[in-house]
Amino acid sequence: MTTPDNADLRLEQAQLAYERAAFGGDSSALPDAERGLDAVEADVALARGRLLHARFLDERADNARELELFERAAELYRELGDVRGEGEALFWVGAVHHITRGDAQTARPYYEDALRLATGAADRLTVSYVLRHLGFADHMAGRPEQARAQLEESTRLRRELGFAPGVAANLVGLAYLAAQQDRREDAADLLREAAELAGSSAAHGVLRQVAEARKELDLD
Repeated sequence: MTTPDNADLRLEQAQLAYERAAFGGDSSALPDAERGLDAVEADVALARGRLLHARFLDERADNARELELFERAAELYRELGDVRGEGEALFWVGAVHHITRGDAQTARPYYEDALRLATGAADRLTVSYVLRHLGFADHMAGRPEQARAQLEESTRLRRELGFAPGVAANLVGLAYLAAQQDRREDAADLLREAAELAGSSAAHGVLRQVAEARKELDLD
């Protein structure tokens, strides 16, 4: 994906390509300049979509632009041959259907495509996100063992990546599964570790989730 420095470079290249074509009569640089701008547009669409998703999580109000942005990002990445970017964007398309709109069935094919692409691109972070959400979908569909396996693998990847807030968030989900399966001591241990990780990484939202889970599961 494009870094800020690369984005500036691509904008500069587009300006130079314009001048070269408009004033020098040489349009040979236009296709590469256009592809560079497509890459910038894809990254911006993905970033804007994530901001709208964060706003949804805060306000619980669906914004139709969220899905449009992620779909646009996926389309551009696909045209650019950016497998990693396409996988990440498809995950977010699935997340809109699943989390924002409550439709796990529609989300699943997007998750599965995202998992295939992210695995092929060795994008372990996106793989961890996809597995987490597939775990949620399996849990809600009454498949607790599958849900546990997905969440545990997601957690393993996040530990490898040093993504402490993400590990903590997964442990909360695993605690609910443990309680559902009458493994209350495991649930308490999972929430204890989740609180430690969330506290040490200033993940205050996850700390609230831990407190809610302890109250809901009567583990105080």
